[in-house]
Amino acid sequence: MSGVEVAGIIVAVFWAILISFLAVALMRLAQVLRATTKLVSEVTDQAVPLLADASSTVRSARTQLDRVDAIASDVQEVTSNASALSSTVATAFGGPLVKVAAFGYGVRKALGKGDAGTAVPPKASRRTRSDGGGRTVIVGRTVPAARRRKQKD
Repeated sequence: MSGVEVAGIIVAVFWAILISFLAVALMRLAQVLRATTKLVSEVTDQAVPLLADASSTVRSARTQLDRVDAIASDVQEVTSNASALSSTVATAFGGPLVKVAAFGYGVRKALGKGDAGTAVPPKASRRTRSDGGGRTVIVGRTVPAARRRKQKD
């Protein structure tokens, strides 16, 4: 066998191996394409009912939103009516009630029973305690030492 024949045999074996690899790759590609086709058909079969359900859900949500809009407008109307009623009541009764309260306060003051405005109790109720704390007790209050000097004057 000559060198040319050996080279021809090596090239033929190389081409046979190459074609075998290409055949295996094409078979795997065919399997992938079949699986993809099956998957796409299954997704299509499931997507159509899902889209129909989504469409009915959107229609139902739109109906509910229309109802909520009607309720919100009714609530707004009730709120404005309540506001108008409140202002009417305040106008009708507010002025006279303030006048009656002021009259009652004036009567109490005139009769001498209205000592509610005084902040410090009368002198008879003051007591001094020497507990070493440096505080003067005025019924219900504690006055700091700095202010105590002003009160003794």
